[in-house]
Amino acid sequence: MTTTTTRTPLLAMRQICKRFNAVEALVDVDFEVYAHEVVALVGDNGAGKSTLAKVISGVLQPDSGLIEMEGETVAIPSPSAAHDLGVATVFQDLALCDNLDVTANLFLGREMTGRALLADAQMEDAAKKILRDLSSRIPSVRTQLRDLSAGQRQSVAIARTLIGSPRIVVLDEPTASLSVAQTAEVLTHIQGLRDLGLGVVLISHNMNDVRAVSDRIEVLRHGRNNGSFDASSASYEAILAAITGATHQGYRSVPRFA
Repeated sequence: MTTTTTRTPLLAMRQICKRFNAVEALVDVDFEVYAHEVVALVGDNGAGKSTLAKVISGVLQPDSGLIEMEGETVAIPSPSAAHDLGVATVFQDLALCDNLDVTANLFLGREMTGRALLADAQMEDAAKKILRDLSSRIPSVRTQLRDLSAGQRQSVAIARTLIGSPRIVVLDEPTASLSVAQTAEVLTHIQGLRDLGLGVVLISHNMNDVRAVSDRIEVLRHGRNNGSFDASSASYEAILAAITGATHQGYRSVPRFA
C-alpha cells in the first residue's frame, strides 16, 4: 500500500465524540481517508460504525471534535452540506425508486435541464458513461429499477454517487444479502471508485470483502479506535482480536492515535 503519511487526507476526523443520552456512541474517534484509497471501517454491532458514517454524511452532528477536508476545517451540518463538500453516501436502504428507470434514479433530485425542459438525452449519455466507468453490466440505462436484481440496484446506487463532484464515497454494507456473483460486481465498482481517485469508506461485516478491496482497515470497539491495519498484510486473527478485544499471540490492539 502507498504510504500516506506525507499526503494530506481528503477527510480527517479528530477526537470525534457523540453521545445519545447516557450512551457514548463515539469517544475521541480519529479517522482519515486519502484519495485513491479504500478504508474499511469494521467492528461488532454497536461499535459506532454507522454513527461515524452518519457524522461524515451530515445526518448526525458530533458533540465535539474536528473535521477537516483536504486540510481545511469544515462543518457538516446536513446531508446537503456533505454533498456540497463532495461526500456521497449509500446507506443500506439505497434510496432508489422502483417506478423509475436507471437514468432517472441516477439523476433523481439533480436533473439536467435545458430551456425549462429535462435534458433527457444528455442525462442518458451521462448515465451510460458513469456505468462504463464502473464497468457495470446493467443492460440499459432505460431499464426500470424494479426489473433489476439486488446487485444491479446496488450498482445503480453506487453509480449515483458519481453525479456531481464527489471526493469521498461512504458505503454502508454494500454487499449485504447479495449473491457471490453480485458481490463480485459490487467489489469491482468499489475498486473503480478508487481508480477514479476517490476516497472510499467501506463499512462491512464481511471480512472477505474487506480484505479483497481495502487498503487499510480501521477497527472501532465500543465507540473507540481499537486498531489500524494494512489490509495487505494483517492477519485475520489480529483483526478479529481488535474487533472482539481479545488478545492475539501477546498482541492487544490499541487506539491508533494513542
